[in-house]
Amino acid sequence: MKENFLKRGQNIFTGFFGFYLVAVLLLWIKTFISQSTEFNLNIDNSLQTFLLILNPLGSALFFLGLAFLGKEKKRYRRLLIIYFLMSFLLYANILYYRFFSDFITLPTLFQTQNFGDVSGSVVSLLKPYDFLFFVDFIVLLGLVVFKVVKIETKTSVRGLKVAALFAFAILISAVNLTLAEADRPQLLTRGFDRHYIVKYLGMYNYTIYDAVQSTKASTQRALADSNDSIEVINYTKANYAEPNPESFGAGKGMNVIYLHLESMQNFLINYKLHGEEVTPFLNSLVNEGNTLYFDNFFHQTAQGKTADAEFILENSLYGLPQGSAFTTKGLNTYQAAPAILGQEGYTSAVFHGNSGSFWNRNEIYKSFGYNHFFDSSFYQMNPEDLAEYGLMDKPFYEQSADLLETLPQPFYTKFITVTHHYPYRIDDEDATIEPHTTGDRSVDRYFQTARYADEALEQFFNDLKEKGLYDNSIIIMYGDHYGISENHNKAMKQVLEKEEITPFDTASLQRVPLFIRVPGMEGGVQHQYGGQIDLLPTLLHLLGIDSKDYVQFGTDLLSEQHDQVIPFRNGDFVSPTISSVDGKFYNSTTGVEITDDQLDTAKKLQEIVEEKLATSDKVVNGDLLRFYTPQGFEPVVRSDYNYLIDGEESAE
Repeated sequence: MKENFLKRGQNIFTGFFGFYLVAVLLLWIKTFISQSTEFNLNIDNSLQTFLLILNPLGSALFFLGLAFLGKEKKRYRRLLIIYFLMSFLLYANILYYRFFSDFITLPTLFQTQNFGDVSGSVVSLLKPYDFLFFVDFIVLLGLVVFKVVKIETKTSVRGLKVAALFAFAILISAVNLTLAEADRPQLLTRGFDRHYIVKYLGMYNYTIYDAVQSTKASTQRALADSNDSIEVINYTKANYAEPNPESFGAGKGMNVIYLHLESMQNFLINYKLHGEEVTPFLNSLVNEGNTLYFDNFFHQTAQGKTADAEFILENSLYGLPQGSAFTTKGLNTYQAAPAILGQEGYTSAVFHGNSGSFWNRNEIYKSFGYNHFFDSSFYQMNPEDLAEYGLMDKPFYEQSADLLETLPQPFYTKFITVTHHYPYRIDDEDATIEPHTTGDRSVDRYFQTARYADEALEQFFNDLKEKGLYDNSIIIMYGDHYGISENHNKAMKQVLEKEEITPFDTASLQRVPLFIRVPGMEGGVQHQYGGQIDLLPTLLHLLGIDSKDYVQFGTDLLSEQHDQVIPFRNGDFVSPTISSVDGKFYNSTTGVEITDDQLDTAKKLQEIVEEKLATSDKVVNGDLLRFYTPQGFEPVVRSDYNYLIDGEESAE
């Protein structure tokens, strides 16, 4: 009897089942170490630590267990394939996180048209130790190839035993979810922040959750009807802010020029490095007589980054929690700034020294109602003038100024720059300030490309003056998103001369510059809190166009009724009094965590923020604007726009 027992034990830990257990153990350990070291998940207590250890186990047992299904002679191959795919998914998320401080979502996988342009950045993300992520797979492969494990033709683990294995895997995941819900109630229903899902449920379960959420979002359009739009219209009308009589119409009839400050964070304003101002030209605009400078203005982008920023400012709608509306919602109905102003006699155009297909711009711009899109085909793309993502800022602005002069006035225009973009490479002859000395290469070079971008802006302002456009144009300069992610907090401690970069500090660093210059209007520093969502209603009111009939989620920055609670896409928010970061609430002045009677107020603000984000998502995912046309507005007809024809005419 004793011999039979030992024999059964040996059968369990040899052959295919033993190989399976070794694979589960290796994947479990690798995933735990990776999640602990490569992702900033803000583990706060022992339960969260336990869940981080536990959550890869259920996934490893379940997914690798799929190898038991199907023909027995191919089960080793199936297990190795599944193991490699799970390892590749983990590593792909690690690379993605190093760049975006975020996780891959299903919609981002459909943004393949951008891959060729970002290949150089991907190389800069690789680490010398990255081969270790696949050493375990090579070990498993070697065990099979060199027949170190006993290659069985028939398995002793069948039927009920396989079912029991899957039941055990599901039980572990169920316990995992129960404990997670105890620490983070409504984890799956309030999943604005992907970090929470990964922290509590693990990378592989997050992938399943994301697939479900993405599929759910894609079906919303088919299920939406006009009743949904009525609910949204009532919501936005209830949150409308009346224009300030002193600023309403201050720029009526003027041209509009948006200047995109790529990766520019607000801490750069008046920042000195080696005794020099990094951005002397932007600094000079802080106190320029006709310029409003907003020092509490925040980007609100998510995975779409630059594309999200454009989407938000053109529509006063939030970007999507997964992927980018530019790539997944390009054919939606919009009531964007170019279309609104086009019916006021404006000619609209975008200028960008990169391929028109990048971020699907050449398609979604038609839905916005842009008359012209001057992409790289309109520019002299000399090799010595190219940056990572297209034409460098100085030659870009120089050539754009001539193109701008050809447009009928008044015009609504946007200029998208690329030099000040991760990984912030610049040739020595183009750098006019020494790099920082933190030892983090991308952070150190960040200041050099910022200086270059600042010099290019000054050059363009001079061009506008020479062409007689400066004194009859509203010029809006906005930062699109952060340039230095929290993955570089060690270097940022030196940059900001802080002992520690706290989560509250990270939220504060999401401030980006906003300058609005209106000829003839008194400027000054503005301290009210605002976000990119507020730009469209602010601009419309400056032009003397009331925004009340449009579905917009922002409010006029200059209105006395302006809403200063600024949502982030992950459900966090900032305001002059209370800020929410990673599920905790802070006093916005002191940065101290709130634990007193202010908690009730903070929780109510959190509910308002989540409702606003969810309502905006209904509009975008349901394409609800197709059911509503504001009085006097003519819907955009996409077939009226063909940028390829414009390009061909230009080439002739």
